[in-house]
Amino acid sequence: MFRPKLPDTPHVPSITTHIPQDHAPAPSAGRSAAPFVGVGAGAVAAVVVVGVVLTALLAAVAVSAVSVAIAAVVLRSLVTGANRR
Repeated sequence: MFRPKLPDTPHVPSITTHIPQDHAPAPSAGRSAAPFVGVGAGAVAAVVVVGVVLTALLAAVAVSAVSVAIAAVVLRSLVTGANRR
């Protein structure tokens, strides 16, 4: 009495239809795709070069920062050692 009644699902036929597709080449507008491939490869090469250069600069800054920190510690120890004497 209190159970809901679900509607009957319609029966869908399991017939598959095959639509033939024509794989003819698209008409060309007189321009080849080769320049676009070259531009894409050039852009990728430029991005890689910029990434390598930025990584090298970041590594140089990190090495410089570490060496400045070590020099500061050495100078501080020298100054404090001279003040004790």
